[in-house]
Amino acid sequence: MVPLTNQQVADRAFLKGMYADGYYPDEVVDKAREILLRLCERIEAQRPADLTALYVLTHAATCEFNDLQDDFWEAGSEIETVARELIAEEFWFVADAYGFADADAEELIGTRDW
Repeated sequence: MVPLTNQQVADRAFLKGMYADGYYPDEVVDKAREILLRLCERIEAQRPADLTALYVLTHAATCEFNDLQDDFWEAGSEIETVARELIAEEFWFVADAYGFADADAEELIGTRDW
């Protein structure tokens, strides 16, 4: 993993609310956190010039979350209302931290099926 240069992102405790809730197994939340960190790495490496380019990256990360649903189910959990909100908030935080405060929160995760 490449160290993140955006200090705001590097200092972020991603998905803190999910870690604090025993319903979400830490080992699966760890995988979710890794998806968000990879998204940050991609943003720093590719430096999207506009929202369209950012959405390409966030949609790919959202698809990774779609694939993670099975891991949650196998662990007796799921990406339900609370998790959906927490994940969506993290996507918006990432967009904002990288200068895309005008990103549409729903469009950031437009490819979700959870």
